[in-house]
Amino acid sequence: MAETGRIRVAKDKAELVKALTTIDGATGPFQTFADAIVFAAALGAKYKKRLPLGEISKKEPAPIRLEYFASMGNDLLIKLLAVNETEEIKILSFTEEEYAVKRNHIFEEYANGGLEILQNELRGSVDYSERILLFLSYERTKNEQQEEEFDLTKFLA
Repeated sequence: MAETGRIRVAKDKAELVKALTTIDGATGPFQTFADAIVFAAALGAKYKKRLPLGEISKKEPAPIRLEYFASMGNDLLIKLLAVNETEEIKILSFTEEEYAVKRNHIFEEYANGGLEILQNELRGSVDYSERILLFLSYERTKNEQQEEEFDLTKFLA
């Protein structure tokens, strides 16, 4: 299980997380590890892909303190994913450590699932920023096209 005060990254996704950032001169689309992980968790949630972490990265990116997520306002996503997954409001309790551990665990697994999606989408790509923009653009136009289809149910009343 996750340790209460930190968000961990799977060791097999550590290099990808580093490449997704601008840290150490990299040219990724995200400024920090936490930003990349939040994006990955949202992507994992969108595609309902939740994967166990397995071995944990101990070096870069090392487990990230929750305070960092909170300072950026991203702790809300951690809470929303937990409530959505468990369908229990008590998961938001700050008085019991087991709930904090469970919230973090759910977030970590969605992030790991999202990182796997990104790993597959970015395979062979040189410019991760451009590829992610193309991926997001495709998703948006795909959704717009689905909405534009003629829907006869509008006329039922």
